[in-house]
Amino acid sequence: MSRVKLEAIWQHDKVLPYILTTLREKIHDITAVEKIFLFGSRGRVPTEQWNQLEGKDWDVLVQAKCKLKNAQVLVDKDYHLDLVVLDEKRINTYYNPSSLKLIFPENELNYLTSKKENNGNI
Repeated sequence: MSRVKLEAIWQHDKVLPYILTTLREKIHDITAVEKIFLFGSRGRVPTEQWNQLEGKDWDVLVQAKCKLKNAQVLVDKDYHLDLVVLDEKRINTYYNPSSLKLIFPENELNYLTSKKENNGNI
């Protein structure tokens, strides 16, 4: 179970844009980014229940052309997330697709997207 770290940036409205822009660009400078997934608790828990994950880290899995060792060094220290960068073959070997939520190139987080478009109302 991940440690709660309220002093870090963990809120979805701050972390998701960071993952989809800054972090993706840092990885892309090294190897082509094909897909980005969430796994762990954010991959298992429905987005409607993410309020239960307050202060918890984000587990981010990036599918790229090649594996990056020590990818965690690319993460800004203020963000509460764990980063893994693997190629497609390793992802298919080690991860169950049903435990992953795709957020790039398509975003499966409809709940958060629709909530933002409706000024916080579902």
